[in-house]
Amino acid sequence: MKNMNSLIMQKKARQVIPGMSQLLSKRPDMFSLGVWPAYYSKAEGAKVWDLDGNEFIDMSIGGIGANVLGYADPQVNAAVVEAINNGSSSSLNCPEEVELAEELCRMHPWAQMARFARSGGESMAIAVRIARAHTGRDTVIICGYHGWHDWYLAANVGTENALGEHLIPGLSPTGVPKALKGTTLVFRYNDIESLEKVLLKNKDKVAAIVMEPVRNVSPEKGFLQGVRKLADQAGAVFIFDEISSGFRMNCGGAHLLYGVDPDMAVFSKALGNGYPIAAIIGRASVMESAQKSFISSTMWTERVGPSAALAMIKKFRAVKAHEHLMTMGRLIQEGWAVSGEHHGLKVKVSGIYPLSHFSFDDEDFLLMKAFFVQEMLEKGFLASNLFYPMLAHTREQADSYLLAVDEVFGQIKKLKISGGLRAALQGEPSVSGFKRIT
Repeated sequence: MKNMNSLIMQKKARQVIPGMSQLLSKRPDMFSLGVWPAYYSKAEGAKVWDLDGNEFIDMSIGGIGANVLGYADPQVNAAVVEAINNGSSSSLNCPEEVELAEELCRMHPWAQMARFARSGGESMAIAVRIARAHTGRDTVIICGYHGWHDWYLAANVGTENALGEHLIPGLSPTGVPKALKGTTLVFRYNDIESLEKVLLKNKDKVAAIVMEPVRNVSPEKGFLQGVRKLADQAGAVFIFDEISSGFRMNCGGAHLLYGVDPDMAVFSKALGNGYPIAAIIGRASVMESAQKSFISSTMWTERVGPSAALAMIKKFRAVKAHEHLMTMGRLIQEGWAVSGEHHGLKVKVSGIYPLSHFSFDDEDFLLMKAFFVQEMLEKGFLASNLFYPMLAHTREQADSYLLAVDEVFGQIKKLKISGGLRAALQGEPSVSGFKRIT
């Protein structure tokens, strides 16, 4: 595989962009530095072309879960082009934001109002600000990953690594004011007692309980209902972070499947199918508190994001996209497990079907992952240990991918036996969590 232009671009990026990428999850060292192409020239359907003209079927992170329909979806693109041709911004507001607010509230009948932003992290910061304004309290209790802003990373201020159990270890709070210590606390998923303990120590201080309704495992019976009850008893705003889970298992928030209504819910990623848009929806009594605080930004009023979201929802609903996402995810998860067993590898499969993960239960996991990435690229697949299905994925693509997976798993097993895994790497081993690129 030729990758000269890609590596040249990565060398340039090291000099002018701290960390080489705007997003941790797209850094090439998360896959295999020196092998992973990192930059693309074109993306369409489920295919990506890198800067050297190599064509790949993307069986990896699907734009970090943003391109739920597929890349350059024609219906969404058409809506965006129309928005651009009619003026993407002006001194007046676009009517599409009103239409989108109405649509999201219809989909989630417990909500009556919405605010919009353009990215997931900032939308969570908005939700927390509203909750604090509504309650007049400061403390936030979280369960899950909710972005990069000060309010969230405050959980790691003055602690060993409170967020280490929340998906990404080593998130440094450097730059976060030390005065925020103790303002964000954590509890564990499916562990209602851990939440009860935190609430007991912080009586009458909690502004919000923030959590992802589902991610790597499903909620145990009564867990989400228990959190809802405790939030009510504490007088805290209950917020579901649906940035990753929304528009995957169903059309709308995953919480609709569990019969638990929050006070607020936040969406981004899939909502715009790759175009920047984020939504914070909620009960009118809570959302009105946004007017007590200054929450405002010029680019939240542009037209492209809401237009893309309306088109995405329309198509998603019409074709019942979630059914395809669930089918593809299940097929791949089962394939990973079968191939792992076939070759005697300890493969651990996790995640809801539309957000699938696997890992090797082995001390050489990061070496094995890098080799997997390397060999799958040679076979024409952009692949890692994650698979976020898109509507554009076909059964034929999935079948050919699983054949390649089986072959590479077999290679990994042989290299493990011979001790030649490290020597077989063309690039660097994968890294885990946040580490500085030098």
